[in-house]
Formats: sequence, structure tokens, C-alpha cells
Amino acid sequence: MAKKNDYQRLFNALSYTFKDANNLQLALTHRSHNKDHNERLEFLGDAVLGMVIAEAMYHRFPKQPEGKLTRMRSTLVKGETLAEIALEFELGDLLLLGGGELKSGGYRRSSILADAVEAIIGAIYLEAGLDTCKTLILKWFDSRIKQLDPSAHPKDNKTQLQEYLQGRKRPLPHYRVEKILGKDHDQVFVVMCEIEGLSHAIEGRGSSRRKAEQQAAQAALEKLNG
Repeated sequence: MAKKNDYQRLFNALSYTFKDANNLQLALTHRSHNKDHNERLEFLGDAVLGMVIAEAMYHRFPKQPEGKLTRMRSTLVKGETLAEIALEFELGDLLLLGGGELKSGGYRRSSILADAVEAIIGAIYLEAGLDTCKTLILKWFDSRIKQLDPSAHPKDNKTQLQEYLQGRKRPLPHYRVEKILGKDHDQVFVVMCEIEGLSHAIEGRGSSRRKAEQQAAQAALEKLNG
């Protein structure tokens, strides 16, 4: 059973203390560790994060069109950014992973770290509500929001992977939906990214096909870059 003092350092980093530390423990539990894991919280946290960041963009850049707001938001909610925040929180040491993920270094994997951040947001939302979530998210993302440049053209993971392969004159990746888990209101898409030269396809998971493809592309980039 988790106790508050087990997570005190993380509470300090989050600027939030969970009323029930078991809610945080669930948010840190990967599907490889237990049948009760953080994917439902991740689904919820993803929605809360997207809404809070979208509202922040709307007010901060009142003259920017929808397209630029969308691109700027994507740089903040993408897996790479969330993984950076997870590292700042030192989440890796607290993740609950199965034996296979531990051996393969899952506590360092960007996709697992990013999912944990979204799950923590979901857990805070359920425990404390939207206003608290909004205050915390804006605090965590403050420096990144201030650095946003509407004239910049951020590239998502799929675009980066495509350019990586094109630059080396290699065929483009192929994405396919392997399966869809869960019920209609709570689906998890499992997408495989196939790249010539890799011995096996790279898996990505997400609450939508787009998100799963982006996660697979991110994992593929990490694999290709060693």
C-alpha cells in the first residue's frame, strides 16, 4: 500500500499532494505491471491537457488563426515534451513496470514517461477538479508556453521520421492498425510502424489512431537513433 511519504519528493515537484496516494500509484502503474493500470487515466488526462493548453493558446495569441494555434499546441502536448516534463519530475524511479519492461529500460522510454504524465493529470482531475488541474498544468508548462513562436513550424514525430528516412534515401514507413482494444467509449488503438531495415515493426498505442501512429513514430526514431 502506497503512503504519502513514499511520494513526497514528487508531490513537491508537482506542487500538489494527493489526498489518496493510491490514486497516484495507479497513475504510475504501467499495463505490464498490473491489470489495474494507468491507461484509463491517461485517456482522461490527455483530454484535460489538450483543453487547458488550447485555452491558453487562444488567450495568449488572440490574432493567430486556428492552424497556427493547433501547431503550437501540438509542440506542448506531444510525447517528447511530456517525457521531458516526466524527467524533470523524476518519474522514472517511481514507475511500476513489469519485469520485461524493467529489463528493457522502460523507465527511460519516452512513451511510457509521457503516458504517466497524462495519467497523473487524469488522477488530479478526478481528485481535485478542473480548476486545480488548470493551475498546475499552466505552472508546469509556463516556460514552454512563453517560448512559443507563432512563426515557427514545429514538426511532429511522423514528419520527423519521414524526413529522417528520406534523408537517407530509405523507403517511407508503413503504419497499420494491429488491433483496437476496449469498448467504443474507451478504445486503445494499437498501431505497428514497419520500416525497411528494422527486424520487427515498432508498436505505438493511443486513444486514437493518430495518437498511436505518433507514438509509434517516436519509438521508431528512438530505435533508429540508438
